[in-house]
Amino acid sequence: MPSVTKHDAVVVGARVAGAATALLLARAGGDVLVLDRSRYGTDTLSTHALMRPGVLQLSRWGVLDRIVAAGTPAVRRTGLHFGDRTVDLAVKDAAGVSALYAPRRTLLDAVLVDAAREAGAQFRYATSVVDVVRDRGGRVVAVVGHDVNGHTFEARGQVTIGADGVRSTIAQLVGAPVTRAGTAAAAVVYGYFDLDHEGYDWFYGPGVTAGAIPTNEDCTLVFAAASPERMRQETVTDIEAGFRRVLAAAAPRFAPRLEGRSPVERYRRFPGIPGHMRKPFGDGWALVGDAGYHRDPLTAHGITDALRDAELLARALAHGGHTTRATTQALDEYEWTRDLVSRHLFDVTERIASLRWTLDEVSQLITDLSDAMGPETDLLTGSSHPTSREAVA
Repeated sequence: MPSVTKHDAVVVGARVAGAATALLLARAGGDVLVLDRSRYGTDTLSTHALMRPGVLQLSRWGVLDRIVAAGTPAVRRTGLHFGDRTVDLAVKDAAGVSALYAPRRTLLDAVLVDAAREAGAQFRYATSVVDVVRDRGGRVVAVVGHDVNGHTFEARGQVTIGADGVRSTIAQLVGAPVTRAGTAAAAVVYGYFDLDHEGYDWFYGPGVTAGAIPTNEDCTLVFAAASPERMRQETVTDIEAGFRRVLAAAAPRFAPRLEGRSPVERYRRFPGIPGHMRKPFGDGWALVGDAGYHRDPLTAHGITDALRDAELLARALAHGGHTTRATTQALDEYEWTRDLVSRHLFDVTERIASLRWTLDEVSQLITDLSDAMGPETDLLTGSSHPTSREAVA
């Protein structure tokens, strides 16, 4: 017989979205269990870059100091390079944020997990979820899985939350429908270099793009991106040579800084996956992070999206109370608000990820992207941005 435990919420996935959701639910007094198939502190594919809303949330949750204390460099400028034209932007002190940060995921994920544990959330690693359990009415009431020793378990919760990434097992098991499907995707190769670099730098060339992002351990993450077809052709025989060719095409003045330097770790690659928006809730279940909403990493906004949606979901569950009707109404609001602040970001990201633009066009797209981030900050600071249908009726 499988072991059975009961909780207010069972979260599948202990990365940024899952750990942040668990942190907020536990602080609200919930009995939260988090299951993850990996191990505490392991790495994952990421561009690392946090935008203003994400930094704002980490600060409000009281965990930003841990990120800073770990030696994460403060980012106070952003450089946008469109061929030979460069635009330098200072990070303005606004909404209580005076700098941006790009922590390694081995740090950020662990900091959120530690804070969630301190709030009372339980974490079980090296566990795989293989099915959900429904009651006679079709409501999801539990997940079934097995641990590293092959022991089967059943974790029951008033709500099951899928925070298990773009290929979410929970989304598949509950049949979460895709409500918006993207078509564009860029392939990315990146490495960590022992390189003294300040600020975010984003480079754009015909059909290619690149970036330099300072992170922990005195390293700079340098990425190069192209269409999946081009990146396959460039790297099929030699990933490093292909990376350097794409980087040189996107950032010809920056690329020489890597001459004679090898990455301190192996190169990582992301093959490109079109974006999607899934319906983020149903009877007894909800989705957060990439499980519910994924867009191309070229715009370096995924972590910020995940933190935002974790707060929206936790807020909805807290406001939903203990009746099914109230919870459904609150989760419907969660979906509506998420879609409201994401729709324009999704569309602009699609156009950037297509890599089918001129330098003048992508310059305008980056401006549009920046403008689209404003409603997120407004939402999280509680300003006049509407957060309900009634507010805009």
